[in-house]
Amino acid sequence: MTSEEKKVILEKAKAWFREFGEVHVKNAVKLKKLKDFKYNPFLLGYLSYFYSGDCSPESIAKVLIYPRVLGTSINTSFGDAVQRMTHVLLDGYASAHDGMDIEFIDTRDGRRKYAQLKSGPITINFDDVAPMIGKFTAILNRARQNRLAITNQDLLVGVVYGERTEIHGGYRKIEENYEVLVGQEFWTALTGDANFYYELIDAVAEIAFETNGKALLDETIATLAADPSVLELSTKLMNRGLEKSKVPNGADSSEKSKDIDPDGSTI
Repeated sequence: MTSEEKKVILEKAKAWFREFGEVHVKNAVKLKKLKDFKYNPFLLGYLSYFYSGDCSPESIAKVLIYPRVLGTSINTSFGDAVQRMTHVLLDGYASAHDGMDIEFIDTRDGRRKYAQLKSGPITINFDDVAPMIGKFTAILNRARQNRLAITNQDLLVGVVYGERTEIHGGYRKIEENYEVLVGQEFWTALTGDANFYYELIDAVAEIAFETNGKALLDETIATLAADPSVLELSTKLMNRGLEKSKVPNGADSSEKSKDIDPDGSTI
């Protein structure tokens, strides 16, 4: 791959991630009502106290919003979207073979490779393994029928990001017959540049400097904290805390304490 082709991929990655960030912002500012969240009622009060030592509306709003916009939600969205991103970045490498996402000349051995792409090291489950192997089997059968020089060694799974030490057992099952290239391994085979994977990460990270969501996040938290349902929930949780604090440690609030004789009988 030429330096110009690599530059095009990096610029496409920036443009894609900029759009991804815009969607993230739009989704974040929608979180203005308690009904916008699926929360665990057993944990919400605990997490609020754990985070800030109280159950104020602002504390509740923060423990609802922070995980949603900074944690699992965006990670899940990115995992779902990154595979589509790769198709955009590598549109010139789209495969003509059914079931294969891309085909390219492997810079390691000069052979044409046919690849299925997966986004990350754990974005697979064991139910995915058989269909993926089935696609490889189908291309090998077609190759034999058409007398094409395609072997197992020409078929691989490209995992867009991650480390080999992190991969799901499903990938290891596939590796019994086909190659799985993870993160840097995949991008090196594609581009011939061992640093390209890290350049791609840096290119996407550059977009972060265009985004400062603090003011927007603070405003969203304030709006959520003012939601009548959050105010009501906060009041209930704080009242329960006050009632609990009135009961001495180890005492039962429903009956008076009794003196106990050493033999176990009450006096």
